[in-house]
Amino acid sequence: MPGWYFDKKELRNTPSAAAGLDYKTEMRYRKEGARFIIDTGMKMDLGYNTTATGVVYFHRFYMFHSFQQFPRYVTACCCLFLAGKVEETPKKCKDIIKIARNLLTDQKFVTFGADPKEEVMTLERILLQTIKFDLQVEHPYQFLLKYAKCLKGDKTKLQKMVQMAWTFVNDSLCTTLCLQWEPEIIAVALMYLAGKLSKFEVMDWVGRASKHLRWWDMFVEDITMDLLEDICHQVLDLYSQPAPKSPSDSPPPSATKPHSPPIQSTSRQSNGSEKIAHISPESLPPPLNTRIPPPSEVPQFPYQTFTHAPPPLTSYAPVSFAAPPVNTPPPMAGPPPPVAPPHLAGPPPNVYPPYVGHPPPFTPVVPPPTGPPPYFSNGMPPPTPGHRQYYPPP
Repeated sequence: MPGWYFDKKELRNTPSAAAGLDYKTEMRYRKEGARFIIDTGMKMDLGYNTTATGVVYFHRFYMFHSFQQFPRYVTACCCLFLAGKVEETPKKCKDIIKIARNLLTDQKFVTFGADPKEEVMTLERILLQTIKFDLQVEHPYQFLLKYAKCLKGDKTKLQKMVQMAWTFVNDSLCTTLCLQWEPEIIAVALMYLAGKLSKFEVMDWVGRASKHLRWWDMFVEDITMDLLEDICHQVLDLYSQPAPKSPSDSPPPSATKPHSPPIQSTSRQSNGSEKIAHISPESLPPPLNTRIPPPSEVPQFPYQTFTHAPPPLTSYAPVSFAAPPVNTPPPMAGPPPPVAPPHLAGPPPNVYPPYVGHPPPFTPVVPPPTGPPPYFSNGMPPPTPGHRQYYPPP
């Protein structure tokens, strides 16, 4: 299996950087491509797993190819098209292109060429070869729910923390965290961040042992506070950047006016409690990729769309369905239909042979007589004729 995790030095020495693209612009292109995949997936009612898989394909693709050679929006459509087939939620290529045409401006849609469908289908083969046909991708969502079910505390605060962590996971797709760390570590870090912001302190958890200093030690070992802080900062940096006016437009590369107040403290301490404690949920702008609906709008089903809340932590109660009503024919409005006359109710007599209701008679097979077969009348074969008389040669 190929290794899909890179250090920060490798993330700065990508093919795009080798072709002359600066690091800040490349990160902006990655963010625009990821948000485009998310917006397109939302409009096509694709699940969060499909959308997240497409974003991961997008980030992995540009670790081997440059943005100068492959336009980001064509690649984004291709990644979403392939992710739909992998996650068993396929969408037609022409439908994805139609949504892209509505989201992108004319200037950006020019990169699709004269035949957009052919461009996407051709790029799909390149994408498969680039990711080495490694199609299965794991995301932090499943680990987030798994870990949250083991935590003890106030259910209301726990649910609020999980909702906030779920939003952070959505927004983390716009970063390169999926290229740096495993989904288990990302889930732990963003749950830690959400717990600090929502003031939910984990005091006890299921399966706690004496060797576990923190709750995540039970799931992932050797996670340092510096690692958690680094992941949290990469996500929080998204909220301190200027946001675009619309989901489809690119943010201006030279914009300096932030969309919302920046994070109050920018120091990176080895112990993360000091920096994150100064951040309040009110100081953060709205999420980039999702909107948190009120509880009445959250569908209480395990399979939900990318923009909805995570599934509830409690087990789902069995649902009983009433038996469907028996379909009885409606009563006839008029008189009953006439009965067929007797001579039409059955075949007339003496039409079919008497054995029509059973097999016809067969001639019995007589067994051969015992003893010597009577081949000849006298019981003996005729004498064998003698040979022709021999005449010696003269």
